[in-house]
Amino acid sequence: MVTNITTHFVSDYQFESVNESGNRLQIDMLPAEEKEHFSPMQLVLAAVGSCAAVDLVGMIKKRRRTVTALRVETSGRRRDEIPKRFVEIHLRFVLTSPDANEEELGKLVTLAVEKYCSVSATLAQDADLTYSWTVERENIQTGNRASIH
Repeated sequence: MVTNITTHFVSDYQFESVNESGNRLQIDMLPAEEKEHFSPMQLVLAAVGSCAAVDLVGMIKKRRRTVTALRVETSGRRRDEIPKRFVEIHLRFVLTSPDANEEELGKLVTLAVEKYCSVSATLAQDADLTYSWTVERENIQTGNRASIH
């Protein structure tokens, strides 16, 4: 399977990428105080978080559990040397659900990150990819951590 993206120059620090469906994505490398869009490296973190989230939600719903809310907090640490690739990435899954439990969520997060998410599979070869999960329900929180590499 081949995927094609075309990226166009907009200005010195701004670009626009277009996918095969014609969807457009603005990208910039402006300083934080001037930033209007995601940077390429922020898009990498967004890609791994959203990829795993899509797989996770599908598995949760397949088990007939309720997803009231899901948040994936993704952080990454980069090398100081060029290329400044990610060397560590952590995904924190926060599920709000009245009927999911921590043990079940842990199994599904592990499957989403380690087996089904193509982005995490791509990144895990070169970065220490860790993840944790928390179930929130009526002001009660539980959680766990795991990693792949």
